[in-house]
Amino acid sequence: MIANYKIILSDLQAILERDPATHTKLEAALCSSGFHAILIYRFCHFLWKHRMHLCARVIAQFARFLTGIEIHPAAKIGSGFVIDHGMGVVIGETAEIGNNVTLYHDVTLGGRKPYGKKGKKSEKRHPSIGNNVIIGCGAQILGPIVVGNNVKIGSNAIVIHDIPDNCTVVNSPAYIIKKSQNKRHIFCAYGIEDGNDKMS
Repeated sequence: MIANYKIILSDLQAILERDPATHTKLEAALCSSGFHAILIYRFCHFLWKHRMHLCARVIAQFARFLTGIEIHPAAKIGSGFVIDHGMGVVIGETAEIGNNVTLYHDVTLGGRKPYGKKGKKSEKRHPSIGNNVIIGCGAQILGPIVVGNNVKIGSNAIVIHDIPDNCTVVNSPAYIIKKSQNKRHIFCAYGIEDGNDKMS
């Protein structure tokens, strides 16, 4: 429980660092629908891990109604997670998200290839997202792909293939426009670096 408390505090701190419209932790706790969704998800995930699946799903549905954000209780989400604005975000059952990830509204971490060769459900259908990733509004990351660390995904991109570390991807279908040699991650809203990300 102490670890969960620390994760929640890191989520609040991340909102302060990445959302210039939020000025205090109290404001984030009271006014951020993204934080409300994450808070309820973390409780639902606890229930899911303790095999109270139906209860977790029912509470998750309530969170979806309350916030407009749908997170499956079985998804795995690291600390420092921020959903900015939030409306329309969907995170599927087998999605995995690393630490210090930022999502904007209408992002989908969706499933593909739901059935194996014998018609049985495959276990991994949703993306795995690395650490320090920014996903712009409207982006669709689909299938059991891997998005590396320090990746920026532009608004409305459709990502259906693995993305290596330290890249910026845009468009539909998404392609790489920039590979960074700098491993140090600097946050930039919506993945836009004040005009420094230019298409080649």
